[in-house]
Amino acid sequence: GTGKSLLAETIHSLSGYRSGPFISVNMGAIAENLFESEMFGHKKGAFTDAKSNRIGRFELANQGTLFLDEIANIPLPQQAKLLRVLESGQYEVLGSSQTQQTNIRIISASNGDMNKLIVDEKFREDLFYRLNTLEFRVPSLQERELDIIPLAEYFIGVFSKKYQRAAIT
Repeated sequence: GTGKSLLAETIHSLSGYRSGPFISVNMGAIAENLFESEMFGHKKGAFTDAKSNRIGRFELANQGTLFLDEIANIPLPQQAKLLRVLESGQYEVLGSSQTQQTNIRIISASNGDMNKLIVDEKFREDLFYRLNTLEFRVPSLQERELDIIPLAEYFIGVFSKKYQRAAIT
């Protein structure tokens, strides 16, 4: 609700990676047992329900930007796997013995207190420092009261046009 993904897309569109894809992943929505398959892909037969090959998010985002939203929701074992890719640019597709190389920009976001999560040992400090090259704090709309009316007017205009209704004034 603060515009994190819009900011990530803007960074992508202004970067040297703009000609590549922008892939957004809600890390909080990925089940722990599906993390490797979702992020790195899998080969047919890699596990019981793997009925076909699946391309992972790292491959989809190659030469572009991978936006990891709600990064604080990744369980610790998966954080280690993510750290390896960030450090080396290498990963393995589940069910394959070949190492893949990726060249992507990573943008991550969280609404959690990362320092508290690190102290509570719920987020790896080394992963945080690998991700935290530049940090932007996007204040919530509650902290930006002056933005409410212009945003409301903007969305009224967008949806009035979309649904062919007279704008409310």
